[in-house]
Amino acid sequence: MRILLTNDDGIHGPGLVVLQSLAAQLSDDVWTVAPETDQSGLAHSLTLSEPLRLRQMGEKEYALRGTPTDCVIMAVREVLPEPPDLILSGINSGANMADDVTYSGTIAAAIEGTMQGVRSIALSQTGNYDDGRRYFPWEVAERHAPALIDKLLSLELPEGTFLNVNFPCCTPDEVKGVRVTAQGKLESGLSVDKRSDGRGLPYYWLTFRERLSAFADDSDLQAIGENYLSVTPLKLDLTDHVVRDRIKAALG
Repeated sequence: MRILLTNDDGIHGPGLVVLQSLAAQLSDDVWTVAPETDQSGLAHSLTLSEPLRLRQMGEKEYALRGTPTDCVIMAVREVLPEPPDLILSGINSGANMADDVTYSGTIAAAIEGTMQGVRSIALSQTGNYDDGRRYFPWEVAERHAPALIDKLLSLELPEGTFLNVNFPCCTPDEVKGVRVTAQGKLESGLSVDKRSDGRGLPYYWLTFRERLSAFADDSDLQAIGENYLSVTPLKLDLTDHVVRDRIKAALG
């Protein structure tokens, strides 16, 4: 089995190191094509106005000056000798759940892989902040991901479907199990922080504030909050088929 690894945290992201170790347990044909720099929040974007620069880091490891989507396209169409059998995207530094999947470059890589006809799984590790420092218990994925991925590979997935896996922020022994979840819903957490530079001119940072919501029992948010691994099947098809039928009926 040929496996392609990528992410949105960049070629030096700590979660990618963990993912490379996990993938080596599944196959001896593992390739990495990851962004040269952090591409978080760029979603399913393409680099169209400047060239893509590819730099080889190791025998089967490459850094690309581009987005996660660019990485998958380059890997499948240019770098690998044959298309991969599996794409693993991550492990992201931070959860990718609920509405945040629409911003995520980690999810976008899995989307692009699915569009390229390759089974794809996005993986993210929930973390927290302690004394101004981000903390991610990578040992949760190290312990639980290999068996979980092995089981997921045995599934028959419909065309256009990929999997979004999130690991809770706890110790490996505190993980209660696995839940198959639905995409949750959060109120918007983005705000605009206005500041002034040295000449008094304004500039702005997009910032996240804490978001609270009543989580549905079957949601990814609820599962992670209760220390379960969350597996959410997501689809490329964005059509609202119920409303589509209503419009057809209304228009006669």
